[in-house]
Amino acid sequence: MKPISDVRVVKTSESAFIKPFSILFKRGGHEIKWDLIDSHNGVYVIIYNRTRNTLVCVKQFRPGVYYKSIPENDRPKEGLIDIDKYPPSLGLTVEFCAGIVDKNKSLEEIAVDEIREECGYEVKVSDIQKIISCRSSVGSSGSVMTFFYTEVTDQMKISEGGGLEHEGEDIEVVEYTIPQIRDIITQSEVLNVSASFLFGMMWFLTNKIVLCT
Repeated sequence: MKPISDVRVVKTSESAFIKPFSILFKRGGHEIKWDLIDSHNGVYVIIYNRTRNTLVCVKQFRPGVYYKSIPENDRPKEGLIDIDKYPPSLGLTVEFCAGIVDKNKSLEEIAVDEIREECGYEVKVSDIQKIISCRSSVGSSGSVMTFFYTEVTDQMKISEGGGLEHEGEDIEVVEYTIPQIRDIITQSEVLNVSASFLFGMMWFLTNKIVLCT
């Protein structure tokens, strides 16, 4: 992964990915304002490598995680962040291969594209198993994330992955063994992963681990 530098906070009013807005409604005669974010739906893919008995995951820098890792009284509202005091490594997260739904393709086709781009494996649509669709956030966006599962082998590797550079992606492919997965989900605090990642690992251990070992 390339080094992170010159991290700064800027105010923005436009985005190709999220659009803030508010909804007003009355409850029992009282008007309530609820702030929301219009965001894309997403796909997440749990990838099991049969050759090495590992889960294939990705690591990348997430600015939101980085910013929220800084103590609230030290977060700048605008301007440079002191990366000597708060190194960018605070924003490195481990995730499943994932992507937003912004193409005129089926969810399975989008999942196949993301596996190829991020992790470097060539997978067929017919090899993609849907697990579940659920809301990613009921409080602020209501967007839908759909989980898939697939299995790969080393022979299916066609590139190093890493994401699409022209889209600003810089992804490192990482793998976790079954003991490492079990260790992660038993921790009392894992701030470099999301709830969706923990759900995916627990789903894998519950539904696939006996079959894969």
